[in-house]
Amino acid sequence: MEYRNAEDLAWSMGDSGAKYVMRGPHVEWGIVKMKPGQSSKDHGKHIHHVVEETFFFLQGTPRFIIDGVEHRVRPGDAFRVEPNEHHNLINDTDEDCIAVFIKYPYLPDDRIPDNEGE
Repeated sequence: MEYRNAEDLAWSMGDSGAKYVMRGPHVEWGIVKMKPGQSSKDHGKHIHHVVEETFFFLQGTPRFIIDGVEHRVRPGDAFRVEPNEHHNLINDTDEDCIAVFIKYPYLPDDRIPDNEGE
């Protein structure tokens, strides 16, 4: 058994970024918070070759671009990003964006910087 409370964890960028709630041995998951004007580029735009990443949006209406297709997110939306799909989350609104992310399998080195496209 492993226990954590997200309120006890720090955001990776001070008042925004990621909170990794559980890391391994099989899955990695946490919460991401983007302030207005922030994007995946601020947090390290990337792709994965093996890992699939699922996002569940709790707050905000950012743009989510997956393999060049743009989606306007709303609370309650869920997206599964397959391995090798380029993805970029852009908070172009005036409110915070908060989402839960789940990565499977747990392979922390399967994170490749993505300099292609938006």
